[in-house]
Amino acid sequence: MNHPGLESSASHDRAKALLDDFGGMVSLEINGGVKDADSFISHLTLFINTASLGGVESLVTRPVQTSHSGMEPEERIAAGIKDELIRLSIGIEDAEDLISDLGQALEKI
Repeated sequence: MNHPGLESSASHDRAKALLDDFGGMVSLEINGGVKDADSFISHLTLFINTASLGGVESLVTRPVQTSHSGMEPEERIAAGIKDELIRLSIGIEDAEDLISDLGQALEKI
């Protein structure tokens, strides 16, 4: 799990110094690779799979298919964008509902 609000994040100290608070953007990598990343996304029921992460609803995307699709694989790797990277934009839905949705999708891969 990647989020600047986590003390384990390499960006934590910088984000803490620059930001008033930490946002709802989270990224994660599924251990099973691209197939399991796609399976995880397909099993989400509350998150909308989209190319844009701006909205009040919870959204999910794989940057390799959207925002970073124009980069060469070597460039993405150098930037730390693995093929199985998933970005989540947390919306205004109930937190427990979102946690439950993420859990059930993980169980299905």
